[in-house]
Amino acid sequence: MEINGIEVDENIRYDSLGLSPTVMRALNDKGYVMATPVQGGSIPSLLEWKDVLAKAPTGTGKTFAFGIPMVEHLDPDSSDVQGLILAPTRELAIQIVDELRSLCSYKEGVRCICLYGGQPINKQIMQLKKKPQLVVATPGRLMDHVKRHTVRLDKVQSVVLDEADRMLDMGFIDDVVKILDMMPQRKNLGLFSATISREVMDISWVYQRDPVEITVRPVEENRPDIQQYRIDLDNWEQKLPTMVALLENGGYERTIAFCNTKNMTDRLSALLQMKGFTCAPIHGNIPQKIREKTLKTFRKGELRVLVATDVAARGLDIDDVDAVFNYDVPDEQEYYIHRIGRTGRAKRHGVAYTFVSSVTEQLKMDEIASNHKMDIQLLRYDSDGCLLPVETN
Repeated sequence: MEINGIEVDENIRYDSLGLSPTVMRALNDKGYVMATPVQGGSIPSLLEWKDVLAKAPTGTGKTFAFGIPMVEHLDPDSSDVQGLILAPTRELAIQIVDELRSLCSYKEGVRCICLYGGQPINKQIMQLKKKPQLVVATPGRLMDHVKRHTVRLDKVQSVVLDEADRMLDMGFIDDVVKILDMMPQRKNLGLFSATISREVMDISWVYQRDPVEITVRPVEENRPDIQQYRIDLDNWEQKLPTMVALLENGGYERTIAFCNTKNMTDRLSALLQMKGFTCAPIHGNIPQKIREKTLKTFRKGELRVLVATDVAARGLDIDDVDAVFNYDVPDEQEYYIHRIGRTGRAKRHGVAYTFVSSVTEQLKMDEIASNHKMDIQLLRYDSDGCLLPVETN
């Protein structure tokens, strides 16, 4: 890990960070002793109200990196919104608030709320009347509440943009800027991201003051343990039987299959159900209540396959996904990184399979492997129908 370009020790215990007894008790309940590098680098600076610009791979514990200092700063006796976290998707927002509530287990009087589209706004208005001190929100829905005068941000002291690059890339930059301009008492701003894009840097230049720059590189113990396989197929029709064979023979109990379109997501889910697999789709056209129910069922281990578009490629905090299937090669190289990052989390071994059945998909995968220096094992079926590694020069 680097802090402002200087290598520092990554082995930091939570009990060395000067945290309150209530937060330490919540961490002890989870069995957490050692902070992850991004947590060890971010927590001290945020506790001192410094701005932070953190770049860290997905699955490295960014939520607690900004969540712990924000919870420590909250005044339970106040009825003002003091902490605000913006997230690009409703799924990520829901997971963040769940983790923050666990951190607040022993901090009486702290109220957290999650604001996102797809849920009745009147229900959220009723929750806001309970005067939460901590708000997690997607930018669009937060702006809806601001326009309705159902939430006030003028007393917010600490702000975090989680998955900042994704949020700005999704077109939320205008809303984000308007929201940041509404908080005259803001003391610090944390930008947390897997990549630092030009848009993220623009926000940093305008709204941060001498930020502490933290970089956690995806190397050694920080690199997820993911075995990557590319399976070259003769045609598109071979994808389904190949996935079925891998599911049946690999012993994978919890998997995610990614498709590029909503139509293909629904279709693959239906085909896998016909093959006898417990399976459900998740994409933007599915009502939010059903999506939340599907994710809850998947987390409980009652679904063997979750078929998703890239709306689920980030923010799914599920630590025990056995394997990821790229049923379609992603259109964007960055999506490949975030898709396979759903497995191999929390120090577990993961497996990712990518099905390649056309020249276009071959070119995409060649670029991904080259540009990101990926070690991807090439597999192909032999004459007996067995998957065998292909020797490459």
